[in-house]
Parts: sequence; C-alpha cells; structure tokens
Amino acid sequence: MQILVVLRVLGLLLSIFSVTMLVPALVSLGYRDGSAQSFFSGFALTLFIGLIAYLPLRNYRAPIQLRDGFVIVVMFWTVLGLFGAIPLYLDETVNLSIAQSVFESMSGFTTTGATVIVGLDSLPQGILMYRQLVQWLGGMGIIVLAVAILPLLGISGGMQLFRAETPGPQKEKITPRVTDTAKILWYVYLFLTFVCMLCYWIAGMPLFDAVGHSFSTVAIGGFSTHDASIGHYNSEAIEMIAVVFMLISGVNFALHYLAWRSWSLRIYFEDTEFKVYILLLLVLSMVTIGYLYFTDTTDLRSSFFNGLFQVVSIATTTGFTTAEYFNWPGFLPVLLLFASFVGGCAGSTGGGMKVIRVLLLFKQGYRELTRMVHPAAVVPVKVGRKSMPPRVIDAVWGFFATYVVVFALMLLLLMATGLNQETAFSAVVACLNNLGPGLGEISLNYSSLDSIQLSLLCIAMLLGRLEIFTLLILLTPVFWRK
Repeated sequence: MQILVVLRVLGLLLSIFSVTMLVPALVSLGYRDGSAQSFFSGFALTLFIGLIAYLPLRNYRAPIQLRDGFVIVVMFWTVLGLFGAIPLYLDETVNLSIAQSVFESMSGFTTTGATVIVGLDSLPQGILMYRQLVQWLGGMGIIVLAVAILPLLGISGGMQLFRAETPGPQKEKITPRVTDTAKILWYVYLFLTFVCMLCYWIAGMPLFDAVGHSFSTVAIGGFSTHDASIGHYNSEAIEMIAVVFMLISGVNFALHYLAWRSWSLRIYFEDTEFKVYILLLLVLSMVTIGYLYFTDTTDLRSSFFNGLFQVVSIATTTGFTTAEYFNWPGFLPVLLLFASFVGGCAGSTGGGMKVIRVLLLFKQGYRELTRMVHPAAVVPVKVGRKSMPPRVIDAVWGFFATYVVVFALMLLLLMATGLNQETAFSAVVACLNNLGPGLGEISLNYSSLDSIQLSLLCIAMLLGRLEIFTLLILLTPVFWRK
C-alpha cells in the first residue's frame, strides 16, 4: 500500500466534501433558522484537515493501485461519517451526543435512513436539507464522482476506486473509459433527481420538501423532513410518485443509460435481473395487499396503497413509511424485512444482497438438485442466455456465507448489550441491508439505543454499503502481504 497516495487522495476528497456543507449553510441563512454557524464551523474544520493532508503531497505523482483503492474507499467512508457528524453535533437544536451524531451521519451517507432524531418537524431547515443532501451524495457514491474528477487533478487509477466502490457482483463499464462511465452514471442520477423533484412539486409538495425528498428517493435513502415521512402529506399522488421513483432507482443505472441511448424499453425486458426484480415486487405486493384486506386490517383502497407503498419502500431498502407496518398482523412485518435482504439490482442505489446474487444462489441450488438425479450431467448456470463462469458462482456463494456469518455475529453482539431478540434482529437487518426502519424498540427511531449499540450498527451500515468484502478484505493478512 502506498501511504502517501492514500493520504493525498483522502485529503483531496475531504476538501471537496467540505464544500457541500456550504449548501445547507446558505439554506439556513435564507430561512434565518440559526443553524448556519454549525455548518460554517464544520466546513472550516473539514477543509482544514483535508488541506493539511493534501497540500504537502499535491505534487506527489503515483498511480492508485488495487490495494490503495480499497483502503481509500474504506477510509473515506469512515472519515466521511465522522466529519459529516460535526454540524449535527455542534447544532444545539438537534442536541445529539457524539455517538448519535456519527450514527445519523453514517446513516445518511450509507443511505440507510435510520435516525436518532425525534421531532423533525421542528428542526431548522438547514439541518433538514443537510440530512437529505448527505443521502443524495452517498446514493451514487462520492467515490464514483471522484473517479470523474481525479484525472483532471492529475491523479490516475480511477478504475481501482470504481471497482472498490460500485455495488453488486457485476462491475462492467458501459464506456471504454471508467471516467466517462462515472460521468454518465451521475448524469442519469442528476436527471432522475430533477424529474422526481418536479413531480413531487407538481403533486403538491412544498418546493423545499420536494427537493429534499427527491434527494432521498433517488438515493433510496429514506430520510424525510417530517416525522411521519411520506405519510405526512396524506396524498396518494405523492405516494405513487415515490413508488415509481423508488422502483426506477432500484434498477441498474447502466440499464437506464442504455435504454435512453437506444430510445427503447426493450433493454429492460431483455435483462433477467430486472424481470426478476419486478416479479418479486409484484408477488410481495399481491401477498401484502391481499393479507391486509382479508384480515380486515384496512379497506381495499387503503390495503392497496399502503401495501404497495410499503412493499416497494422496504424491498428496495428505501425506508419511507406511510403506515405503521410494524403493527400489521401476522407475518407481514417479518416478510417485508426479509424482502430487504434481496434489495435492489446490482448497479443501483439500493441496498441488500442484490437481486442478481439471490437469482444466482437459486439457480446454483437448483443445479445441485439436478445433479443429485443426474450426477454425470453438465448443467450450466445461466442468466438469460449467458453462462456464468464458475468464479462468479464461487464469489456469490462466498459473499452469501460471509453475509450470514457477519449477520449472526452482529446479532449476537447486539443481544449481548441487552437488546431483546426482536429489536436486535431487526436492527441488524435494517442497518446491514441499509434499510432504516425496524421493529420493537426501533420501530419509530433509534434514539433509545446507547453508544455501544449505535457504534455496532454504524459498522453494520458501513459493511452493508461497501458490500462486506470491501471492508473485510482489509482485515486479512493476504491483503497486507507483499
């Protein structure tokens, strides 16, 4: 590992990130809500530390190697959560401890959407906009944006950052140059955000809320400017707009670009992962709507809108709410939590294990059953018409096994701190899958958890955002061996 390269890039990225704190500062000044000082202080401190790391090494030229890329990604997401917590900790109206501030910041940047803040409706607009903004930045990944910027600043090796940052098992570029790929992904991201904001505004959201919710919707984050989340507006039109854009944001962004370039929706329906993604959401929606209606929980209209919204929100790991789904009867709350394990498609802003991995696990399991009947048969694992290489199947099984072990370990650690089984289980599900809302003590928020519990969940959120291996690889001896 090249320590000087890592420090130089981290310093530069931290300096760039500090500028984003000026946006909520300006919002605060515009609304005169009194929170601007905390953002200016956070900006100054973050920029100062970033420049200290960058300026002495600004003329140091060396390409980023593969190991450097992993270290930079993990270190940057870690310091991002820490420095992003500064304005939240300094602002007296929020009144958060250090652990709570870091948790809120990490939840935003990892697009988890879990919150420790009670009373969002009375918070300053600057704080509210900051929470939405950090989710938007974390959605596509600041590192992917940096891949497009770093070459302009004389830093090569963007592909190593792209490989370490982009989610899912398929790391394919949609253009020959990774810089162009990163730019295209961000253009798609920006376009969807703008259209989403416009739709919310037309449907009746105030402009401030429309901007904020478009950030967290396209990022599949789930933060809201109101305690009641999307349910605050009591508008079926707004809810359906959210459903549409949550669905879109859970799809591989490369597909959006390819469909736009070819002016054809056929691109989507030729993609196996997309078809499975839509099928899963349809089946879950039908089960949820039917169960709510036939158990007389709500009438047919409410069952349809509430059921559809919560399925899409939780299955895509967004985490918006319009109803207290944790109080729904029978197996529904747990079913929805299990749906978050699947999450969105690879290459989307969604969390979870990703649809393509679950699909490959199912196909591999079916192949083993076939082999039991026909031991000598050669049965390839195919996605569409393409046979998957054995290395991809091995990687998926390795990821799944590690995912289960990490989940079990986190669950046991949380229970060891005194949390009951329901709360601990749902907290790990919600944070490891970057979902947000849980059950039990955290059904409304995470304010009842202590510093140790919040710290463990910060690790879970980071593991989920970086898809486990990116973080765990730093703990292996082989990574540090020359």
